[in-house]
Amino acid sequence: MKLVYSILRVVGLVALAIVLAEISLENNDKYAFEVYPFLWLIIGVVFLIAIAIEISAGALHSVLYKSLTPEARAQFDLTENSKKEAKLEWWRKAYKNLLDKKPVENEGEIILDHDYDGIRELDNNLPPWWLYGFYATIIFAFVYMFKYHVFDGTTQREEYLIEVAEAQEAVDEYKKNAKGLLTANTVELLTGETDIKAGNAIFTANCVACHKVDAGGGIGPNLVDSYWILGGGVKNVFNTITEGGRPGKGMVAWKTNLKPDEIAQVASYVLSLHGTKPADPKEPEGELYVDPDAPLEQVEVGMKDSTSVEIKIGYDGE
Repeated sequence: MKLVYSILRVVGLVALAIVLAEISLENNDKYAFEVYPFLWLIIGVVFLIAIAIEISAGALHSVLYKSLTPEARAQFDLTENSKKEAKLEWWRKAYKNLLDKKPVENEGEIILDHDYDGIRELDNNLPPWWLYGFYATIIFAFVYMFKYHVFDGTTQREEYLIEVAEAQEAVDEYKKNAKGLLTANTVELLTGETDIKAGNAIFTANCVACHKVDAGGGIGPNLVDSYWILGGGVKNVFNTITEGGRPGKGMVAWKTNLKPDEIAQVASYVLSLHGTKPADPKEPEGELYVDPDAPLEQVEVGMKDSTSVEIKIGYDGE
């Protein structure tokens, strides 16, 4: 029994140290032990000190016990046994009170008058533990009613919707910084040399068969002019590469072969070729696209070079 108490004291002390660390340290919505890993060392030291104290106390108790005379030792054992017996008796009474049942020899006091085929019924009281639990549910019901139906507390449905909204915000924030989770709504034009070179490599490996090396167009359309069948701009181009072209006659969807960040790179590379002079450019196809975010002078130049007055602006998916 002493060993059990020692283990409980050590575990309790370590648990208390962990709780105090979490409460007292600023952790920015993270566990304190994630923000401050050195706390594990402190907890380890606390654990070792607690074990050392328990071992020292046990050793001191053993030394003192052995130093007693036989008569004093017998008296000490008698006192300890009396304490143990008193504790056991307290538990027995508590258990008996929680059940509140009549002893078998006194069941005659609670036998009801009616019987059936020699079977008679006892009028036992409800066990107090069950009765107290029932009272607790009644109290809880009143508290719940006043909180949520009188004082307009946050209902479970509202709490669920709030948590869903918070989770969606966290997901959206994560997607903004995660290249592997780019979508047509979150993609942005890449202008860095590394990304453009990577897009060039992907284009050369996968796209030249239909669009030619200089993107002037072959089986596929010309990619360097201002005309786009499914819309220009990085969002539209990203979406077209990802989902494929027109059903039955457009290019295949590349989302199974290329990662989202790779699609963003090749889309940015294609857009970087706008205005270049291919060797044998294919005739424009689709509609004139003017980037709504482009400077005004670029829009005017595009209009002057255009043979069509129909302009397609924006991202079709939005």
